[in-house]
Amino acid sequence: MSEPLTIALAKGRLLEGALALLARVGIRPRPDADPARRLLLETEDPALRLFVARSMDIPAYIEHGAADLGIVGRDILLERRQNDFFDPLDLGIGRCRLVLAAPRGQAVHDLENLRVATKYVRTARRYFAGGGRQVELIRLGGALELAPLLGIADCIVDLVATGRTLKANDLVPVDTVAEISARLVVNKASMRFKHEALSRLIGRLREAAAGDGGRQGAEAT
Repeated sequence: MSEPLTIALAKGRLLEGALALLARVGIRPRPDADPARRLLLETEDPALRLFVARSMDIPAYIEHGAADLGIVGRDILLERRQNDFFDPLDLGIGRCRLVLAAPRGQAVHDLENLRVATKYVRTARRYFAGGGRQVELIRLGGALELAPLLGIADCIVDLVATGRTLKANDLVPVDTVAEISARLVVNKASMRFKHEALSRLIGRLREAAAGDGGRQGAEAT
């Protein structure tokens, strides 16, 4: 029996949408598998299995062959230096924006020595460099909205979907850095040696994504 295809899924905001998309092409975890607790999940199809990992780690699992394909946000791919895998498909789930946001009334573009808090340091640096600005980037892993409130940054670069968290902390979007959605990524060696099986699966996912109408998965802040 051939080795099953392995699909890597990101924990967090994309997981619900990714599982729903897979279900539309007939891929479902076995009833005894709990994606919220177990990381390696057998599916109802013995030729397919899933595992759940941190979103930042999905590209590494794909590049090193631990998974044949994976579902990960475009924000993660933008933040990497380079991607040594195929990126064939926008799945249309988990749509949100990576935005520059600041306290209401803050004239960000007029400030000298701008301090920006973000976990997307490379992406933010490219964004500001594109406008000819050098800024101080402060790497934070979460709760970015606190940075302007506590005075360690003038603004933030972060994901936003509904905008409720920004509004609750009296922050407003100033500019869109990038449009974000989930991408399908594929290991290069797998595409060579498991081409037929992967091509069929990618085709099914393409059809499901096209018929999805851009429905959201779990929301960002």
